Amino acid sequence: MVSKNKSVVITPRFIDEATIGFLEGHGCSVTVARFPEGKNDANATEAELIALLSEADAWIVGHARITLGLLQALPRLKVIARRGVGYEKIDLSAAIETEKVVTIAAGGNEESVADRTLALMLSAAHRIRESQEQLIDGPGAILLGSDLYAKTVGVIGLGRIARNVVKRLKGFDTTILVNTPRPSSDHGQSMGIEYVDLETLLQRSDFVSIHAPFMPETQHLINADRLAQMKSTAFLINTARGGLVDDRALLAALKDGRLGGAGLDVFESELDARLADVTKELVRLPNVVATPHSGASTHEGLQRANAVAARCVSAVLDGHQPPPGCLIVDGAAVRP
Repeated sequence: MVSKNKSVVITPRFIDEATIGFLEGHGCSVTVARFPEGKNDANATEAELIALLSEADAWIVGHARITLGLLQALPRLKVIARRGVGYEKIDLSAAIETEKVVTIAAGGNEESVADRTLALMLSAAHRIRESQEQLIDGPGAILLGSDLYAKTVGVIGLGRIARNVVKRLKGFDTTILVNTPRPSSDHGQSMGIEYVDLETLLQRSDFVSIHAPFMPETQHLINADRLAQMKSTAFLINTARGGLVDDRALLAALKDGRLGGAGLDVFESELDARLADVTKELVRLPNVVATPHSGASTHEGLQRANAVAARCVSAVLDGHQPPPGCLIVDGAAVRP
């Protein structure tokens, strides 16, 4: 019998039994948070989170905003395992100050998000949404779409998800341009890509797919000036983070016919509620295909991410290193 003396609280939804079984088999007692309808860890108050986590050694988290005040109220907490790969909502300096370990689920969702990226490209270019709406209202005119086959695709960033997108794009005989701060000749040769500056990528691409991290220097990476550099027939795809695109500028470009369309899984209003009306107007446009930041939300993708997060928790609580690529901050290692 394994003694369960380590407490793990899980606040995101869609936690599978295999993940719970893994944690329990590694000496953890597991509490899965049950939020009322319309509530989740992203919109829970700090007081609600503190009540849930006051006795926790580890927290598997979805989209909660994690502040210094929250961490100071949780002195027992040792590890915060993000069920995903973005960590912009976690105050890393606060994690260091309060001696917490922060991990991500590297390798968990990249295949799912890469699939969603291609789905948005194809749906926007083939005008799937518009065609279905015509059928709902009765037989209408056949709408002419555009091929992805043999087109030029610009990929901004070359992390794990972007590399999986590139792999899929090769099957469409596309020319792939990549802009990244750290180009690698090895990657370039093995993946059959061409490294270019951002201006060249925007000017040449029929599709532009964003896979950059969100940070102060990448906010509005795609703004009005850069949208103006794109072809009027091009499609902008964003499955990375809201805020990388100036959504007001994107809305204006689409309404004015200066872009062919967009496929969007993320929106600026996720970080700034004042832009909710911009999001609503964007998703109502006929040449926009949109999903609610759900690119990673497949049965398989969430199971993989759950498993990685659980392995991170187990490793840290047992005094080991988390799986490769998962450690973001080790506050416990920088004690004076």
